[in-house]
Amino acid sequence: MADPWLTIIGIGEDGLAGLSEASRKALATAETVFGGERHLALVDVGSRGRAWPVPFDADVVLGCRGRPTAVLASGDPFWHGAGASLAEKLDAGEWIAHSAPSTFSLAAARLGWRLESVVCLGLHAAPFERLVPHLARGARIICLVRDGKAAGELAKWLTERGWGASAFWTLAALGGPRESINEHRADSFAGDVAGNLVAVAVEARGAQGLPRSSGLSDDLFVHDGQITKRPVRALALLALAPRPGERLWDIGAGSGSISIEWALCGGTTIAVEAREDRAGNIRSNAAAFGLAHRITVITGKAPEALTALEAPAAVFIGGGFDIAMFDAIWSRLTPGARLVAHAVTLETEALLGELHQRHGGELMRVEIAHAAPLGRYRSWETARPVVQWSSVR
Repeated sequence: MADPWLTIIGIGEDGLAGLSEASRKALATAETVFGGERHLALVDVGSRGRAWPVPFDADVVLGCRGRPTAVLASGDPFWHGAGASLAEKLDAGEWIAHSAPSTFSLAAARLGWRLESVVCLGLHAAPFERLVPHLARGARIICLVRDGKAAGELAKWLTERGWGASAFWTLAALGGPRESINEHRADSFAGDVAGNLVAVAVEARGAQGLPRSSGLSDDLFVHDGQITKRPVRALALLALAPRPGERLWDIGAGSGSISIEWALCGGTTIAVEAREDRAGNIRSNAAAFGLAHRITVITGKAPEALTALEAPAAVFIGGGFDIAMFDAIWSRLTPGARLVAHAVTLETEALLGELHQRHGGELMRVEIAHAAPLGRYRSWETARPVVQWSSVR
């Protein structure tokens, strides 16, 4: 289409004055203008304005298909805005967009921060735990929050987790006549910001963040003893070779420690666990690491629980492995997918040896001992050996 029917317009607190000529022309010719009540008030489109339904529903715009229509969104509509939600439902020729500076851009400009080095998060409807993977000494983070009250709750959350010494800025109504910027310490922030046009910037100081290497401490996870221990987990992840955007099947997931570390690398996980109490532990761990949106927990037994799942890039099997499970999983794997299985029993070890002979890959036996007290002295305390077979389909 040479003349798109939909124009997606980013608008700032300066209203019409900050819009391009193309944006103003689209607003003037639109039969219907969608936006938040605040956006509509800034452009004064009268009876042509329609406030977004709550919750947000992009489908209402499609009812105007073919008629001149405009959509207003804050700043850059494609950064935590409505732009992508609309564009993914339309053909490329149906829409055009005119973006304004995002809140992230304005905040970085006010603080003098390099935006490419800043973590930018939308926490309107997401838990503060989404910050967990990003918190490290000196890290700079800009968050969009729901309102002034949420800014105070975020400061309290940071303080309770050892980040109370962090520099904590509240930035309200950026780019408009009511703009205000105030600096605090997180642990002394009074939480008295008015209104709902609030961004928070944090320069993290205080506690240590999560290590970036595989093999996080076992103490970070809720578990009942059923956990792939730290050094063995590191070897499993080495063989699984996680990459951003890839999907893992974690079968017999136990505490979900493998799922957590895979998701920290930017992938998604389907954790399959037969016991409901352990599935509950996985959910608790996913929430604590801010990864509940990346980890799906299924209570059930493999291979039956795998039937309706989308094919993975990798599979980890920590226990309960047998030939029936292997056949069901191997047939679902696409070329290049990785499979890693662990065994602690002689029977499963024998099966892995057979599969290694048949399909190749790498087979290794790991024995780990830790120093422990023995009377007045110390001695080696040996854990059960683990056999690992890893193979690429």
